[in-house]
Amino acid sequence: MNPERVSCSGFILWQSNHDFLAAENATLTFHARERLFRAKSWELRAAMSLARLWRGQSKVHQARQLLAPVYGWFTEGLDTRDLKEAKALLEELTACANQTPASIYAP
Repeated sequence: MNPERVSCSGFILWQSNHDFLAAENATLTFHARERLFRAKSWELRAAMSLARLWRGQSKVHQARQLLAPVYGWFTEGLDTRDLKEAKALLEELTACANQTPASIYAP
């Protein structure tokens, strides 16, 4: 749900019913959810950075174990740049993890 829609719905609740409590509740709920989403977004970025570092150190399993649950938190906004990058990184880590040790070093 986009911020404009929620802001508008809170305003409509207030204007149509003069239901201040419902309007306030809808807006506060959205605000809390957005604040949580932003914090999780920063945690996702940090997890991606560490996962990339570990990938470069051949710690592919650890990188995937770190990133997968953080990515799994998100059920909305999957078309955002950060989540697209996280998904691509997870796919890459999964592919690397599924390679046998001999195939990693094959020419």
